[in-house]
Amino acid sequence: MVLGVAKMLGGALLAYLAISHSVPASHAVDPNQMYLAAYEYVFPHYGWAVAATALFVVISQLKINVTNAYAGSLAWSNFFSRLTHSHPGRVVWVVFNTLIAFMLMEMNVFRALGEVLGLYSNIAIAWIMAVVADLVINKPLGWSPRGIEFKRAHLYDINPVGVGAMGLASVLSIAAHLGVFGPLAQAFSALIAMVVALVAAPLIAWATRGRYYLARTATLPAQACTGCTGCRAVPQAQAVHTLRCTVCERDYEVPDMAHCPAYGGHICSLCCTLDARCGDLCKPQAHWGVQWRAALRWLLPEQLWRLFDKGLGHFLLLMLVIAPLLAAVLGLLYHQELQTLQRTAMTPAALQAAQAALGSAMLKAYLGLLLIAGIVAWWLVLAHQSRRVAQEESNRQTGLLVREIALHQQTDAALQSARKAAEEARAVAEAARETADHANQAKSRYLSAISHELRTPLNSILGYAQLMGADDSVPPHRQHAVQVIRRGGEHLLSLIEGTLDVARIESGKLALQVAPMHFAEGMQALADLFALQAQAKGLAFHYEVQGRLPAVVRADEKRLRQIVINLLGNALKFTQQGHVTLQVQHARQMAIVRVIDTGPGLGPEEQARIFEPFERGQAATAAGGAGLGLTMAKMLTELMGGVLTLHSAPGQGAVFEVRLFLPSVEGVAPAAAPLQRMPVGYAGPRRRVLVVDNEEADRGVLRQLLAPLGFEVQQADSGHAALAWVAGGWVPDAVFMDLAMPGIDGWETLRRLRALQAGDIACAVVSANAFDRELPNDVGIAPQDFLVKPVRHSELLHWLAQRLDLVWHYALEAKPTATPVQRAQDAMQFNSKEPEADGLPVAAVLAAVPAEDLAPLCQALQLGYVRGVRQALAQLEQAHPAQAALWTQWRGLVQEFDMDGLARAVAQQQAAGVGQP
Repeated sequence: MVLGVAKMLGGALLAYLAISHSVPASHAVDPNQMYLAAYEYVFPHYGWAVAATALFVVISQLKINVTNAYAGSLAWSNFFSRLTHSHPGRVVWVVFNTLIAFMLMEMNVFRALGEVLGLYSNIAIAWIMAVVADLVINKPLGWSPRGIEFKRAHLYDINPVGVGAMGLASVLSIAAHLGVFGPLAQAFSALIAMVVALVAAPLIAWATRGRYYLARTATLPAQACTGCTGCRAVPQAQAVHTLRCTVCERDYEVPDMAHCPAYGGHICSLCCTLDARCGDLCKPQAHWGVQWRAALRWLLPEQLWRLFDKGLGHFLLLMLVIAPLLAAVLGLLYHQELQTLQRTAMTPAALQAAQAALGSAMLKAYLGLLLIAGIVAWWLVLAHQSRRVAQEESNRQTGLLVREIALHQQTDAALQSARKAAEEARAVAEAARETADHANQAKSRYLSAISHELRTPLNSILGYAQLMGADDSVPPHRQHAVQVIRRGGEHLLSLIEGTLDVARIESGKLALQVAPMHFAEGMQALADLFALQAQAKGLAFHYEVQGRLPAVVRADEKRLRQIVINLLGNALKFTQQGHVTLQVQHARQMAIVRVIDTGPGLGPEEQARIFEPFERGQAATAAGGAGLGLTMAKMLTELMGGVLTLHSAPGQGAVFEVRLFLPSVEGVAPAAAPLQRMPVGYAGPRRRVLVVDNEEADRGVLRQLLAPLGFEVQQADSGHAALAWVAGGWVPDAVFMDLAMPGIDGWETLRRLRALQAGDIACAVVSANAFDRELPNDVGIAPQDFLVKPVRHSELLHWLAQRLDLVWHYALEAKPTATPVQRAQDAMQFNSKEPEADGLPVAAVLAAVPAEDLAPLCQALQLGYVRGVRQALAQLEQAHPAQAALWTQWRGLVQEFDMDGLARAVAQQQAAGVGQP
């Protein structure tokens, strides 16, 4: 204050000096004249005084304008940061205000500014009195909240109490200041602003009941309070002093913070002001756009409101701001130019003409600018609508993401809560896991061991059965016994193969052998084969080709045949009357195979479990089999990337549909099929074959197969013996190697053979361990070089012909080349997982047998348990010796392993009345 008084006294002294130097009183207040008069006493030369005066005035004006510009930048930044949610920095506003001041100085509008400031004083008075009325009247009466809230997160964008009172008082006082209400009201325009604002604020607060002060209540922790004077808060010993902002991650005092639902935490006032992404999620009803639409809906009719709600209301709001502001600017310029004309030496007539021309020009400029402003305003409205739609979509997506995050957090919380219990049970779980691992390893070892142990004798059984079946010297009355032995071995082999295939598929160790195959011919062969079986059973068989089938496709022929054979065999097994239909279609590289039967059908419960291993339907009581056919078909179809579906109903038959991707192949011939008849020799020099196996019976089978064909066969019972033959100079052309042998195993023997000079020897593995077929190895044994015991002679001879480039010689009396039907029959012997169906035996004349006595036999047939079937027949022979003829016939079926025929015989007798008490 003292410094201000000193500055005022210094200014008075400078004015006195100027007047003393004969400066007119009207110019004595000019800073240039005052400082020039003073500096004439300081500097001896007049030029130095002028230069010092100019420098001092420039520095003073810069200081004053920059200081004012910085003060104005505070107002500009606060206003526009809340309006636009953006803060470019106060330096920008300082430069902006400095440029405004420079323009005003250059335009010489000081006099006009004085009038504008006088006009603006009415607005300032109206604002101040609205605040006074709110503090002095509204708060004591309870029409306004007791505290003063400044955080944007808690306030309405427009409070009609303050804005309404200030606007009404400003409009009336400005109208009075401009002389609208006469000279008397013009003199008291400031008083009008005071009174109107003081009266209007309480009235509006009373009318609105103060609901536009706070948009929501605070949800922050209590601030520390010590029980200050006049405060009703209870002192708190432990209270929160500061909170961290979730956006800028800085600590602020509690009064400067608010809770933000968009970010799910506390936010400071500055971040809340600048954030433009939340869309006022904390107070959706408090946005100025919502308030403007609510006011229009209250003021306008329904039909007119719909037009305004589509963007017209927003446009009018912009024009209500732009049009008066543009009019005020142009009016100020018009007033400034008019004063300039009045100070010139112009006649009244010329002045009047110039005034009219100036007014017309300003009006035209106003209308032109108003038109441009309207176009820009409409563009802003459309851009705002587009941005709002994009923001709504973004908010929706953000909401979904937030919901997903919340669900993930809930899941994580549940997992964290369960982790403790899991850790506590880890010891028990670890023990259980070790037990399960041991059990799984034991299962694998058991399957491998039992497979090996069963395949080894089966190799001898089936090998000699094949040799004897092809031997013309065997008496005809013994051929039947040979066929019984072969069928029994093949039945056991089918059970082994089915179990191992299921285990391999479940463990992911079964690999497909995809190669070109004769598709149309193969399907026709299967159809011809099952047509014969259906005819033998008294059923009609239909083969329907829809469209054209490609001659050659890429597929695993063995697995594809296995799928179709299992489905057709299953249909023939359970269909007692009617027909079985095979439909084949190939379109867009997709093969569709349907097997339709008129059997008993399946209910929903049976369909749900029919594809599970060893599961059989109710109709399977009268049919044999292990229950692996449909399981294998389902697994193989899915392994080949296809789909197997079932449509059935009780009493309406069943439809099995297989969809597989089988691309057609043009110009590629499939690999030659295995031999369909036995050769008697081969062309060319004699070839040497070394058979390495520790089982004498297995070596003997191969020797008796190959020696009559002209091969020079040597046997070795161990890997060392095989290496000794090669090291001694006897180099074979082909080697058949067993894997499990005493001493060094087959893999090591093959490695040592490769290391010797016999590197070009054709080697094949003949092993009962089927699991090793798909495993990688380092001795060059491909899956097609791996022959699983029991070895099929045609496959072994086919392998020799391929690897040694042999040309077979056949006897003149040999049977003609096998037809597709015969090839399909030959493939079924080892590929089918269900025994093929035969015709029903002739029924014997029986006396009544109680149903409970036949129940053990039916259960054993349902399980495919051969030993149980034999035991049940033995019990029936002891209990009912009078039916010895029937038991003898059924025992013959068991000896031939014709479980399907036996099951049908039992079912036929039950249907004819046998089994009634």
